[in-house]
Amino acid sequence: MLTSVDADIIRALADPLRMRVVSLLAHETLCTTHLVEETGARQTNLSNHLRVLREAGLVETEPCGRYTYYRLCPEALESLSGALGDLAATARATVAADTKRACS
Repeated sequence: MLTSVDADIIRALADPLRMRVVSLLAHETLCTTHLVEETGARQTNLSNHLRVLREAGLVETEPCGRYTYYRLCPEALESLSGALGDLAATARATVAADTKRACS
């Protein structure tokens, strides 16, 4: 069953720039400067998107001098993946059983 946490993650991933950031962070830990260079986004815009990703539990921060590094939290994606997998399995079983609710 999908939870409110899963819904927050889905909302966070629904934005193309945030999805791009998540894809980049899947490959390596990056600082804001790297993410600005990779995405072409303005720093203030990127910071707002990173806040959303942090609040959804998708990324963690690591201060390093005057820079902040971001890393992806794979557990958040695995949790969502499991919930979506369960939903797909339920739908598959429903289709196979040809379950229909009668109209009244």
